[in-house]
Amino acid sequence: MLLKGSCHCGGVRFTLRSRHPYPYQRCYCSICRKTQGGGGYAINLSGDARTLRVSGKQNKRVYHATMKEPGERRAHRSTAERHFCVRCGSALWLFSPEWPELVHPFASAIDSKLPVPPERTHLMLAFKAPWVEMESRRGDKKFRHYPKESIAEWHERLGVTGRL
Repeated sequence: MLLKGSCHCGGVRFTLRSRHPYPYQRCYCSICRKTQGGGGYAINLSGDARTLRVSGKQNKRVYHATMKEPGERRAHRSTAERHFCVRCGSALWLFSPEWPELVHPFASAIDSKLPVPPERTHLMLAFKAPWVEMESRRGDKKFRHYPKESIAEWHERLGVTGRL
């Protein structure tokens, strides 16, 4: 599926192809909550990094979150790149060098009509803010941290993998 996305002000626009376009994964970690702003969570999709095309690159910047793992004395800089529009602040996508073949656009930045997921996965619930009310449906999966199932595996299990 071709995904088309943009920031709120239109200063950055992008396209990429995705075999995994269902916005099913809700992340409640403090990084996603604070950089996304809405609902107390963020929803990432998965796309083919080779197909990413961007216009308005001059309006795009990268943020590397600072993370402190339990038991660590010092925080470290995440290798993941959170791309955002410098003009309006809209979060656009995440790229991680650990998976160079993938780009994870935020569903909130996608302008294309996305399919409704048959079930959702709520992850990083150990970090959910107390004010956040989780909307859970029957069949939704819940995890204190990350699930073992990848975005691709979820799509394959449910038979909703699309064409690039």
